[in-house]
Amino acid sequence: MKSRVAWMVAGALLGVLVVAPWGGRSEAATGPATIRITDRELAVTRVDVGARGISPGDTEIVRLRLLERGTRTTIGRAELLCTFMDSVRSRVCRGTYFLPKGKLVVGGSILYRQFYELAVLGGTGLYDNARGTLRVTQTQRKPVRHVALFRLVG
Repeated sequence: MKSRVAWMVAGALLGVLVVAPWGGRSEAATGPATIRITDRELAVTRVDVGARGISPGDTEIVRLRLLERGTRTTIGRAELLCTFMDSVRSRVCRGTYFLPKGKLVVGGSILYRQFYELAVLGGTGLYDNARGTLRVTQTQRKPVRHVALFRLVG
Protein backbone atom coordinates (compact mmCIF):
# COMPACT_ATOMS: atom_id res chain seq x y z
CA MET A 1 0.00 0.00 0.00
CA LYS A 2 2.85 2.38 0.88
CA SER A 3 4.40 1.65 -2.50
CA ARG A 4 1.17 2.68 -4.29
CA VAL A 5 0.96 5.96 -2.34
CA ALA A 6 4.61 6.69 -3.09
CA TRP A 7 3.99 6.19 -6.83
CA MET A 8 0.91 8.45 -6.70
CA VAL A 9 2.88 11.21 -4.94
CA ALA A 10 5.74 10.84 -7.43
CA GLY A 11 3.28 11.05 -10.35
CA ALA A 12 1.61 14.15 -8.93
CA LEU A 13 4.98 15.81 -8.37
CA LEU A 14 6.04 14.99 -11.92
CA GLY A 15 2.78 16.48 -13.22
CA VAL A 16 3.40 19.72 -11.30
CA LEU A 17 6.95 19.94 -12.63
CA VAL A 18 5.80 19.45 -16.21
CA VAL A 19 2.99 22.06 -16.03
CA ALA A 20 4.75 24.65 -13.82
CA PRO A 21 6.71 26.47 -16.55
CA TRP A 22 3.46 27.51 -18.25
CA GLY A 23 1.65 28.55 -15.09
CA GLY A 24 3.51 31.82 -14.51
CA ARG A 25 3.51 32.99 -18.11
CA SER A 26 1.54 36.16 -18.88
CA GLU A 27 -0.51 36.71 -22.02
CA ALA A 28 1.40 39.84 -23.01
CA ALA A 29 5.10 39.38 -22.36
CA THR A 30 6.01 42.44 -24.47
CA GLY A 31 4.84 45.75 -23.08
CA PRO A 32 4.06 48.90 -25.06
CA ALA A 33 7.08 49.86 -27.17
CA THR A 34 8.11 51.62 -30.36
CA ILE A 35 10.95 50.32 -32.53
CA ARG A 36 12.17 52.45 -35.43
CA ILE A 37 14.73 50.96 -37.80
CA THR A 38 15.81 51.41 -41.40
CA ASP A 39 16.31 48.72 -43.98
CA ARG A 40 17.94 48.17 -47.33
CA GLU A 41 16.40 45.89 -49.93
CA LEU A 42 18.83 43.11 -50.85
CA ALA A 43 16.74 41.11 -53.31
CA VAL A 44 13.26 40.77 -54.75
CA THR A 45 12.51 37.47 -56.48
CA ARG A 46 9.26 36.88 -58.36
CA VAL A 47 8.02 33.39 -59.12
CA ASP A 48 5.61 33.38 -62.07
CA VAL A 49 3.31 30.37 -61.67
CA GLY A 50 0.30 31.29 -63.80
CA ALA A 51 -0.14 33.34 -66.92
CA ARG A 52 2.91 35.28 -68.06
CA GLY A 53 3.35 38.46 -65.98
CA ILE A 54 1.73 39.14 -62.62
CA SER A 55 -1.30 36.92 -62.05
CA PRO A 56 -3.10 35.44 -59.03
CA GLY A 57 -0.91 32.89 -57.23
CA ASP A 58 2.44 34.38 -58.27
CA THR A 59 4.81 34.88 -55.37
CA GLU A 60 7.30 37.55 -54.45
CA ILE A 61 10.18 36.93 -52.04
CA VAL A 62 11.73 40.04 -50.47
CA ARG A 63 14.97 40.01 -48.48
CA LEU A 64 16.01 43.04 -46.42
CA ARG A 65 19.04 44.03 -44.37
CA LEU A 66 18.02 45.79 -41.14
CA LEU A 67 20.17 48.73 -40.11
CA GLU A 68 20.53 50.67 -36.89
CA ARG A 69 18.73 53.96 -37.38
CA GLY A 70 21.02 56.69 -38.71
CA THR A 71 23.98 54.34 -39.29
CA ARG A 72 25.07 51.62 -41.67
CA THR A 73 25.45 49.06 -38.87
CA THR A 74 23.61 45.83 -39.66
CA ILE A 75 21.39 44.70 -36.77
CA GLY A 76 19.43 41.93 -38.49
CA ARG A 77 17.50 40.87 -41.52
CA ALA A 78 13.94 40.46 -42.73
CA GLU A 79 12.28 38.00 -45.09
CA LEU A 80 8.83 38.47 -46.62
CA LEU A 81 6.86 36.06 -48.78
CA CYS A 82 3.95 37.58 -50.69
CA THR A 83 1.30 35.92 -52.85
CA PHE A 84 -0.42 38.02 -55.52
CA MET A 85 -4.21 38.02 -55.28
CA ASP A 86 -4.94 39.73 -58.61
CA SER A 87 -3.17 40.72 -61.81
CA VAL A 88 -2.41 44.27 -60.67
CA ARG A 89 -0.61 44.59 -57.33
CA SER A 90 -2.71 43.31 -54.43
CA ARG A 91 -0.80 40.71 -52.42
CA VAL A 92 -0.99 38.95 -49.06
CA CYS A 93 2.32 38.83 -47.22
CA ARG A 94 3.86 37.14 -44.23
CA GLY A 95 7.32 37.85 -42.93
CA THR A 96 9.84 37.65 -40.14
CA TYR A 97 12.09 40.41 -38.84
CA PHE A 98 15.21 38.95 -37.23
CA LEU A 99 16.38 41.44 -34.59
CA PRO A 100 19.24 41.15 -32.04
CA LYS A 101 16.95 40.22 -29.12
CA GLY A 102 14.36 38.09 -30.92
CA LYS A 103 12.10 37.81 -33.94
CA LEU A 104 8.90 39.62 -34.90
CA VAL A 105 6.41 37.92 -37.21
CA VAL A 106 4.20 40.15 -39.38
CA GLY A 107 1.40 39.57 -41.86
CA GLY A 108 -1.37 41.20 -43.87
CA SER A 109 -2.26 42.71 -47.24
CA ILE A 110 -0.08 45.05 -49.28
CA LEU A 111 -1.16 47.11 -52.27
CA TYR A 112 1.96 49.27 -52.72
CA ARG A 113 5.40 48.21 -51.49
CA GLN A 114 6.42 51.88 -51.15
CA PHE A 115 4.20 52.24 -48.07
CA TYR A 116 2.18 49.67 -46.18
CA GLU A 117 1.03 48.56 -42.77
CA LEU A 118 1.04 44.98 -41.46
CA ALA A 119 -0.10 43.39 -38.22
CA VAL A 120 2.50 42.12 -35.76
CA LEU A 121 1.32 38.55 -35.20
CA GLY A 122 3.81 37.47 -32.53
CA GLY A 123 7.45 37.03 -31.78
CA THR A 124 10.19 35.23 -29.92
CA GLY A 125 12.81 36.19 -27.35
CA LEU A 126 12.30 39.71 -26.03
CA TYR A 127 9.25 39.98 -28.33
CA ASP A 128 7.55 36.81 -27.08
CA ASN A 129 3.82 37.04 -27.82
CA ALA A 130 4.13 40.60 -29.21
CA ARG A 131 1.14 42.29 -30.83
CA GLY A 132 0.83 45.58 -32.68
CA THR A 133 1.51 47.07 -36.09
CA LEU A 134 4.39 47.60 -38.50
CA ARG A 135 4.31 50.67 -40.75
CA VAL A 136 6.84 50.77 -43.60
CA THR A 137 7.61 53.83 -45.73
CA GLN A 138 10.08 53.89 -48.63
CA THR A 139 12.66 56.67 -48.25
CA GLN A 140 15.00 56.01 -51.18
CA ARG A 141 14.73 54.36 -54.62
CA LYS A 142 18.30 53.27 -55.50
CA PRO A 143 19.21 51.40 -53.45
CA VAL A 144 15.70 50.85 -52.09
CA ARG A 145 15.51 51.85 -48.43
CA HIS A 146 12.63 52.03 -45.97
CA VAL A 147 11.87 53.23 -42.47
CA ALA A 148 10.11 50.51 -40.47
CA LEU A 149 8.13 51.57 -37.39
CA PHE A 150 6.92 48.85 -35.04
CA ARG A 151 4.26 49.89 -32.52
CA LEU A 152 3.93 47.09 -30.02
CA VAL A 153 1.00 47.06 -27.61
CA GLY A 154 1.59 43.81 -25.76
